[in-house]
Amino acid sequence: MNLGSQIKKYRSELSMSQDELAEKIFVSRQSISNWENDKTYPDIKSLLLLSEVFRVSLDQLIKGDLEIMKKEIEKQDLVEFERDSNIFTVLFIVGLVITFPMAHFFELVGLLLCMPVWIMALYFGFRMEKNYKKYDVHTFKEISAFMEGKTLDEIEKIRESGKRPYQTVLKLLFGAVSAIVVCALMGLLISIF
Repeated sequence: MNLGSQIKKYRSELSMSQDELAEKIFVSRQSISNWENDKTYPDIKSLLLLSEVFRVSLDQLIKGDLEIMKKEIEKQDLVEFERDSNIFTVLFIVGLVITFPMAHFFELVGLLLCMPVWIMALYFGFRMEKNYKKYDVHTFKEISAFMEGKTLDEIEKIRESGKRPYQTVLKLLFGAVSAIVVCALMGLLISIF
């Protein structure tokens, strides 16, 4: 059974209309209809209220839909993970590109104007690092598998964990070399013009 039919079944057993149920759990009749027709899922507060009104446990109410709900949560987490990664990448590139010209033309004031970009980049970098720890993904292969909704088997996971220290050093070196190259190119462009 799915959640929609469970809600409909328990509501019918109590001889309750959609309007009456909606009133008891503080939602619209349309919300009840959408839930019963599997168009949307109730939020956790509504689920708790439904289980209270129906006098059943939450497990009984969502029986069969737990896996679907887990997948929905994982999809939302993945979207957030991708968004944070994209924002960090854009902020990092913008920071690299604007820092040298701003410092060259506006000196200390220019550097101060670049600070919000770097602070936001750091914030999203920390969020990404938190997600890496949360999902236990640190190497490129682990991150790629996670982004595709897959997991590595145990042997692959052990191999990848051995690469983590090296990849951390490589990430730092890549960031430093990128910053130096971009600053050098900016300096060259500014000296030409």
